Amino acid sequence: MLDSQLFRQDLNALAEKLAAKGFQLPIERLSNLETERKSCQTKTQQLQSDRNNRSKAIGKAKASGQDISEIMASVADLGEQLKQSEERLEEIQRELQSILLTVPNLPHESVPIGKSEENNREERRWGTPKQFDFTPKDHVDLANQKGLDFETAAKITGARFVVMKGNMAKLHRALIQFMLDLHSKEHGYTEIYVPYMVNAESLLGTGQLPKFEADLFSIPQQGLYLIPTAEVPVTNILRDEIVNLEELPLKFVCHTPCFRSEAGAYGKDTRGMIRQHQFEKVELVQFVTPDRSYQALEELTHHAETILQRLDLPYRTMSLCSGDLGFSAAKTYDLEVWLPGQQKYREISSCSNFEAFQARRMKARFRKAQGEKPELLHTLNGSGLAVGRTLVAILENYQQSDGKIAIPSVLQPYLNGLQVLE
Repeated sequence: MLDSQLFRQDLNALAEKLAAKGFQLPIERLSNLETERKSCQTKTQQLQSDRNNRSKAIGKAKASGQDISEIMASVADLGEQLKQSEERLEEIQRELQSILLTVPNLPHESVPIGKSEENNREERRWGTPKQFDFTPKDHVDLANQKGLDFETAAKITGARFVVMKGNMAKLHRALIQFMLDLHSKEHGYTEIYVPYMVNAESLLGTGQLPKFEADLFSIPQQGLYLIPTAEVPVTNILRDEIVNLEELPLKFVCHTPCFRSEAGAYGKDTRGMIRQHQFEKVELVQFVTPDRSYQALEELTHHAETILQRLDLPYRTMSLCSGDLGFSAAKTYDLEVWLPGQQKYREISSCSNFEAFQARRMKARFRKAQGEKPELLHTLNGSGLAVGRTLVAILENYQQSDGKIAIPSVLQPYLNGLQVLE
């Protein structure tokens, strides 16, 4: 959530910045509500003052034995007016709040201006796509004989799910363990385990609600939702908390399944494992002071890139343009891995700085010193990495002409020395 003071200053300037993100600010409605709020607040305060003054007058009249019936009647009338004014003020504030919850974060000044992914800016590339002496297959064509079973998953549940068998399931598990080990042992993250279901307040805190409810799987009987990403439960650990400066930065790594209905991506990537309703991610989350959040973004992005480098998977790092930024993000780097079966780079991680946007919604704060006023934290997260897409990248980049899949050397210790998927 943006600072409410921004909406009480230059609405046109704010609207111009938000337009770069493809959002149309309801200027007239906000202006009218703010004008009414000020008037109603002034009236409420005046009525409160009048009631207090007349209550004092009643006390004095009683003490001097005067007739207080007329003053009592006027106080009763004031009380009813005050009640109506307070109720209207509360309605206005609720409506303002509901609008504010739909307004996205402002893009950072370094974000390229653009409308879609076509305007994203490439920052760097790592690795050279392998030249095959045969036509490389995509992961779906490689899947049937390697332990990826989409048909059985469709029978059990439906489309956009997968069953993994044998060494394929072990390779998937090895990737998770490798990522967790690298981030916790070398990058300084604390591994954490969290619930896979959260309440609405948690989703509100990180920005999934109210805007993206259609993309969530809900459990209405319990008032819970399946998590779309570990970002939600991990970031909400500090909801309504105040941490001391010396505790920062806080860095967590967490593996969870993720559940997304993909309502906003209907018809996209229906083939294979690129866009599924259930998938695994290893998520990186950081809580930092505002003065170092952009340094932390570079660091976190490098941590995610390290996974790809250790797996020797070619990728490129993209700065998302303003129109392609997520709702809560001020700046995002997408890591896109090369998939020879598709002959294109595909997203495998998004690393974002949300500045104080999520922290303001969650009231996640830090205190510099005892007695000082708490300040809002800055929150960041990124996939380190999306496990299913990493598996896809290995299948496609490590395929051989005989149909076998070589196992990256860093994963072999997790697979009892297995070198090839037969």
